[in-house]
Amino acid sequence: MSPTPSHADIQSYLERNLHAYIDLLHQMVAVNSFTLNHAGVNTLGKLTAELFLPLSFMSEFVPSTDFRYGRHLILTRVGRPGPSGPAPAIGLISHLDTVYPSAEEQANDFHFRIEGDRIYGPGTVDIKGGTVMIYMILDALRQFYPRVFDGITWRILLNAAEEVLAPDFGDLARRALDMSALAALIFEGGEMKGEQYQLVTARKGMARYRVTVEGRGAHAGAYHQKGANAIVQLADVIHEIHGFTDYGRDLTFNVGTIMGGTVINRVPHQAAASLEMRAFDPIAFDDGVARMMALNDYCTVRSPEDGYPCTVQVNIEGRWAPWPANDDTNKLLGIWNSAAAELGMGAIIPQSRGGLSDGNWLWDRLPTIDGLGPEGDNSHSSERSADGSKEQEYVLASSFVPKAMLNIAAIVRLIGDSGVRLAKGL
Repeated sequence: MSPTPSHADIQSYLERNLHAYIDLLHQMVAVNSFTLNHAGVNTLGKLTAELFLPLSFMSEFVPSTDFRYGRHLILTRVGRPGPSGPAPAIGLISHLDTVYPSAEEQANDFHFRIEGDRIYGPGTVDIKGGTVMIYMILDALRQFYPRVFDGITWRILLNAAEEVLAPDFGDLARRALDMSALAALIFEGGEMKGEQYQLVTARKGMARYRVTVEGRGAHAGAYHQKGANAIVQLADVIHEIHGFTDYGRDLTFNVGTIMGGTVINRVPHQAAASLEMRAFDPIAFDDGVARMMALNDYCTVRSPEDGYPCTVQVNIEGRWAPWPANDDTNKLLGIWNSAAAELGMGAIIPQSRGGLSDGNWLWDRLPTIDGLGPEGDNSHSSERSADGSKEQEYVLASSFVPKAMLNIAAIVRLIGDSGVRLAKGL
């Protein structure tokens, strides 16, 4: 067995090559990969496959089931079988798409640029910096832990439409990573609390709804009493929904858009609203769904003339289950904590996030942890102002090497703690 490499040697290697890793980030950021720019997403996917080719990863492009989106990318390096059978797998999850149309990038002069420690640009922290972090980890494992690198089947899964929560990627990821995989590692940007890293151990689930109301139109002057006002009925429904929010249970509802009516001299016969609901706890989540669906029987507005009722219809347009706190994720958190202690970094803090990630698809299938990417801020923000009240997305260059060190040490521990025996030993 070869001697265990020193942390100082690994850190020195990463620091010497940081300029090359930042150049990879520059190449990725230079490609506009707005979710609906399927050509740009595909271009970035091809570039990413080429960048990982020197690490001997084979690429598979999988078309999205929705024609508006680009191709998902699976990069695989099959590990050498060990004494007990086929090489175990580890999933490394990122995504290709960003939220910025090309016109928005141009209008806000939003492009790759370095100002001190900050690297600005579309997707620098969400999540192209996370893809670079994956590359750094694998590059260092190949250099310093060749038996680990060769003895694991690495599957890098890159979602073409994560920003719109396309469900077909969830199905794809669950097929690519069966329940025998050691872990799913999600490389969304990491956050700091003081000097301590935060890793994501829970995320809210979300349901999206469309509420439509049918009333009865009438002349607003001559036959007002005959009408059943759909907008008034929708307003009552929205008031009910607003009351469903329960901060004590981290259950929130947000009515995002409303529409209705045609002209002001007509009692409106139609109205509609779109909204979302989020919760961490699966029971609270299911309770919220039940309360929303019960509104199908809700009616408070009728025609004064003959009692003609407004009707309410609630449809679920999408449903993504919560990723709650769980034992498997907490075990991974413990491994990252041990790695941090080994490196003298202090404790790792668990974080629950209200936003969703691809971890929501996988946590109930295999151990999953998130927030493994570099540190940055202002995700989904392209505007900036002279007074600093608006600032663009950026990633901190200084966060890449320490976070990579943490992830490398943790992955080596994960493999050892899982009882994996690689060819000729770990």
